[in-house]
Amino acid sequence: MQTTEQREPLQECVEHTGKKTGAVVLAGGQGKRMHSQIQKQYLLLAGCPLICYALEAFEHSCVDRIVLVVGAGEEEYVRREILAPMHLQKVCAVVPGGKERYHSVYEGLKALKGCDYVLIHDGARPLITASMIDRIVEETIEWKACVAGMPVKDTIKIADEAGYAQATPDRSKLWQIQTPQAFSYELVRGAYDCLMQDESLQKGITDDAMVVETCTQQKVKLVAGSYENLKVTTPEDLVLAEALLEHRRAEK
Repeated sequence: MQTTEQREPLQECVEHTGKKTGAVVLAGGQGKRMHSQIQKQYLLLAGCPLICYALEAFEHSCVDRIVLVVGAGEEEYVRREILAPMHLQKVCAVVPGGKERYHSVYEGLKALKGCDYVLIHDGARPLITASMIDRIVEETIEWKACVAGMPVKDTIKIADEAGYAQATPDRSKLWQIQTPQAFSYELVRGAYDCLMQDESLQKGITDDAMVVETCTQQKVKLVAGSYENLKVTTPEDLVLAEALLEHRRAEK
């Protein structure tokens, strides 16, 4: 597999001497909207399993430890067929996920005990880069809680129950949220401990920022990600991701 980004070794990473940074990479989704019998994280993107791209970006970033969360029962397959050929040095654990996304994140967080900061990333976002990861770590050191995202380009309509346009929010205040979402470990682990102990808090949780916002008083900082940092959800997304990868390679 060709690297998606060429970097010097860790000397160029953010300076956080004595601090450990971990990453939870989620690869346990079913990917039903791909209409494929193969789970989307294992679909080929430019000849390589989709999940490999995110793993490689974290491997070449300042992150110290990577935990990969996969579907229950897939651990050995992933170790043998995905990780072994990549020869990654930072993947310290492959753990089974749970029923919901927040269950899977929680398993990943438990495996990163001892870290000072943690990034949580959807493995279905293959176009993340090491430089973006490093920048988000720097933001996290400053703000304790931040999420990658970009201002929306389109006008957004809020629909009523009958499917009619009900309201048009101010586009200048709207962001499309991405991953990584990054936090001090103590903050996000405490928030997830709270969430897992109270089922009444779990309804409607869609991302890690919501967990922190729901269970703590910490504000979450929005930081620029990239419009290329798309999530592969449908077959059209896979086509677009491959085109963006080819464009990156052509620019080198």
